[in-house]
Amino acid sequence: MNSLKRILVTGGAGFVGSHLCERLINDGHEVICLDNLFTGSKANIIHLMNNPKFEFIRHDIIEPILLEVDEIYNFACPASPIHYQYDPIKTTKTSVLGTINMLELARQTKARILQASTSEVYGDPQVHPQMESYRGYVNPIGPRACYDEGKRCAETLLFDYNRQYGTDIRVVRIFNTYGPRMHPNDGRVVSNFIVQALKGKDLTVYGDGQQTRSFCYIDDLINGIVLTMNTTDIFQPINLGNSEEFTILELANIVLELTNTDSKLVHLKLPTDDPMQRKPDISKAMEKLGWRPAIKLVDGLNMTIEYFNHLVANLEKNHITSY
Repeated sequence: MNSLKRILVTGGAGFVGSHLCERLINDGHEVICLDNLFTGSKANIIHLMNNPKFEFIRHDIIEPILLEVDEIYNFACPASPIHYQYDPIKTTKTSVLGTINMLELARQTKARILQASTSEVYGDPQVHPQMESYRGYVNPIGPRACYDEGKRCAETLLFDYNRQYGTDIRVVRIFNTYGPRMHPNDGRVVSNFIVQALKGKDLTVYGDGQQTRSFCYIDDLINGIVLTMNTTDIFQPINLGNSEEFTILELANIVLELTNTDSKLVHLKLPTDDPMQRKPDISKAMEKLGWRPAIKLVDGLNMTIEYFNHLVANLEKNHITSY
């Protein structure tokens, strides 16, 4: 196989997917971006549209598709509670039927497939930090289960295809990631806080704000994803995320300081099954990939604030009141 490949990225018009498409093209590969644009946006990939190495197909992976590809990055699924709870049955179908369709494509073309899994497979963890061997503490009938259990089932399918058909698989469990091209209304804490601060609104903190998260900048994550795909001896799921831990209150105060806003903090009820602690053990990524995040939270937040600042300014200039 040539070093330059024809690569399919499902969910390629989304936040993470669009950055991945950009990186793969910059590495010289041909990229097919497949997205149904439910949460993805053409705005995220508009700068790639005229590139001869880039192709966009509007398609839902719940329906089969046949393409000639060397590698598949399966990133097609709503990833924020607001979006995946909007149509929970569709979310489960995307993770289960969609993954089966991508695995069938991988089997037919003998392509290597990388599955974008999530730290949500650990649920509200009783082990801290979370290592890949931890099997999780997930509520299978709660409002987040469509995503949590869907992603867990997707992992099951990958390893069953590997055992039954010898499919060449990779699984990355992605922890909280942030950066430019995040959807401003996706309900995730970083985008929520930044957009609220830039608009002079109060920052909404759920619960007492003592729950913890770790935040990985998008460029660091993409490096880890590509390394995982290209490393030959990764046969188990691997955590990708930042091992620095912050409380939600700490994050809110950093955003307030960086945006120099007069916004205040308001506390709302904690959502059902919201995890109290979330921090990856990245020992395996460090050992197998030589990977660890390099971008500090303050630096990454400044770059993300700059992106949203331009976005908010353009919307106001065009008299658009909502996203």
